[in-house]
Order: sequence, then structure tokens, then C-alpha cells
Amino acid sequence: MNLPGNPNITIRAARPEDLGEVDAMMSVSYPVQLKSDYPPSVLVLALPLISRAQPQLLRSGNYFLAVSKDGDILGSGGFSHPDPGNGQRRRGVGHVRHLVTDHRHTRRGIGRALMARIESAATGQGITTLGCLSTRTAVPFYLACGYVQDGPVTIALRPGIEFPAIRMQKAL
Repeated sequence: MNLPGNPNITIRAARPEDLGEVDAMMSVSYPVQLKSDYPPSVLVLALPLISRAQPQLLRSGNYFLAVSKDGDILGSGGFSHPDPGNGQRRRGVGHVRHLVTDHRHTRRGIGRALMARIESAATGQGITTLGCLSTRTAVPFYLACGYVQDGPVTIALRPGIEFPAIRMQKAL
């Protein structure tokens, strides 16, 4: 599937062998994008944990990449059925996971194209509501995509390492 209006960018399912490139894109983009919304004391602890691709997501068939004609990964994102916080499943509910655009390619429709692919795939699997744990930075993006805020949450990344986020959801 090509990015609407840009035939040089393709949206495709991630593969396990994409792990290193997705990791690299996240590890350079998250620090730049989150810098204005989180204090350095939070980022220094959280970034090494949140800026890593998750192999199980890449293997799931529900994680997608925006790829340039040269093969560069410009964005990624997907969904899971289990809640990332507690691993529980609720019928008809999915969770947007690790949706990020390379910081050098934002505001070009990549995030929206990935979201459209995520929502289409989720609907095809019987999901009627998508939730997400948004960074503070991404709240305007999710609002523009029709998500509503449920309120602030604190994600325990590891004992003693917490990350402030916003719980959001959208009925599909």
C-alpha cells in the first residue's frame, strides 16, 4: 500500500529482520520528539526502555512500517490485543503500540497513513475500540485522528522508573 499522495513511500507489515532498523529509528527520534514535553530526569531513565522495538510486535503481523523507495524506515506502529499494561484481553478492544515517525519526516502524512492501516487491520480482526497510552507529545496527533482523552496515567517501566502518559481511546 502506498502512502496517499506519495508513491515513494509504502506501508507494509513489519518482519522480524526489521528489528535493528526500527530500533535505530526509534532511538534517534524519541529523544528529539519528547524533549520539549518531558524533563531530562524522566528521559534519561525512560528513553533506553521505550526507544526499543519489541520483537513480538514485529512478528505479530499487526505492526506496520512506512518505508521509502530506498528502503529507509520512516515510521512504524501497530496494535495488540492484550493491554500493554497488564496483558489482559477484552473482547473488541485493541491497543495502539509504538506509533512513531522518524523525527526528520514528520508532518508528511506518515503517522496518519500508519494509523489508517492500524485501524483497518484492527477492524478486520473484530476490534471496535482502540486504546493507547500516548506520550504528552503525541496527544495532538491522536486528537486529530479522533481519539479522546481518558486522563493521565503513570506507566511503570521498571521498578523505580515511571513514565507519565495520557490514556486515550477511539471507537472504530
